[in-house]
Amino acid sequence: MTNIVVAVKYVPDATADRTFDSSDNTVDRENVDGLLSELDEYAVEQALKVVEEGDGEVTVLTVGPDDAADAVRKALQMGADKGVHVNDEAIAGSDAFATSLVLAKALEKLEYDFVFFGMASTDGGMGVVPTLVAERLGLPAVTLGGEITVDGETVTIKRDGDVATQEIQGTGKLVVSVTDQTGEARYPSFKGIMAAKKKPVEEWDLSDLGVDASDVGLDAAWTKVASTEPRPPRTAGEIITDEGDGGSKLVEFLASKKFV
Repeated sequence: MTNIVVAVKYVPDATADRTFDSSDNTVDRENVDGLLSELDEYAVEQALKVVEEGDGEVTVLTVGPDDAADAVRKALQMGADKGVHVNDEAIAGSDAFATSLVLAKALEKLEYDFVFFGMASTDGGMGVVPTLVAERLGLPAVTLGGEITVDGETVTIKRDGDVATQEIQGTGKLVVSVTDQTGEARYPSFKGIMAAKKKPVEEWDLSDLGVDASDVGLDAAWTKVASTEPRPPRTAGEIITDEGDGGSKLVEFLASKKFV
């Protein structure tokens, strides 16, 4: 029996206009729709495939505000068995280091053989949380797998580089991250959507994990956004009428920008 925990994140919709909160320069998550990070859907998909080939359970773990429950719900609709939502106001503004602390403490309360992550979050895009969590748990990290196979206690990934493809194996409890090359994630079926309503979701706060509020949040962050300004609106640009010399004018323009 293989038990996999998939860490997922609730992120602002990348297709929406994303802004910063003027009060603390953190990402504004109140005035934009959110969803399960697309890159985390690949991790959910791979975990489901592993379990479907044998026997086991997939638990979805997220850290975030009330609305982050939507990310858990989407994963349950895809086929995950149960969820855990760590929700505490003190976590707001946490950086990757504090987030990894909360995830690691939550994982210490769960039973698992493997922990799956997406390659990065679509809002922060750092990609360091899987290895930070692995370090805190004292586990090996097998990351950025474009292909993944699981045979008993052995995980094998293939990682494509610029000039070569690496094949990496790990055995025993592992932290694994997968890329968007592992295959399309499934869409929730109507049956899956209805079944998700009956699946258990636990909600924990920092006291449940034994984490001090002073170790998380914006005040504990190693980095902060000093200032922000909106991107200037796009202009119509320069329009040149081709009167037989359009090619020459194009070359002149490219040369002025040092493109040629």
